[in-house]
Amino acid sequence: MKLTHILPLLTLATAVYAAPQSFDFKDPKGVNNAVFKLDAPLESINGSANGITGTVSFDPENPAATTGKIVVTTASLTVPNPMMNGHLHSDKWLDAEKFSEITFEAKSCANVKTEGNVTTADVSGTFSLHGVAKDITAPVKLTYLKDKLSDRVPNMKGDLLVIRANFVINREDFDIQKGQALDKVSPTIDLSLSIAGASAAK
Repeated sequence: MKLTHILPLLTLATAVYAAPQSFDFKDPKGVNNAVFKLDAPLESINGSANGITGTVSFDPENPAATTGKIVVTTASLTVPNPMMNGHLHSDKWLDAEKFSEITFEAKSCANVKTEGNVTTADVSGTFSLHGVAKDITAPVKLTYLKDKLSDRVPNMKGDLLVIRANFVINREDFDIQKGQALDKVSPTIDLSLSIAGASAAK
């Protein structure tokens, strides 16, 4: 095959296997959120956080290569009871002043399945809370929405990546009041993440 025939094929291959896109999860609408629930025998505590930022690298042609980091501002965690909210941020519990961020850094994906624009995977990485980092694996659903950024943010063109995840952590694994107040504050915390990131057209 002549070189003049090979070059167009290489160009086509480059177009098909495009570089991964970078999605920014700093949401201008302020609706990205994380929800947490602690269900103890005497009290069920429900709260949310909206101080979410981060960047995820996603290739629609190779979802298994997804990596990135999601950051939640600790002080953005809130519960309905004002007194309980103060306790939550205090140095007795999350110590929001000293440990200002809660992060999850995704490093690898397993059991990846893609149907249409939806990918499910078990994502492994490092979850950091209260100054303690633990390796965890969480089931995640990623929905790639090509050319839909303008539907969410007017006057902006590009793609969206929607992430949904639900998993459980134990506060005692992160040195948060080990063995304390177990009848009112469950040691297990159910976490639910609902966020959308933008990849603006260049």
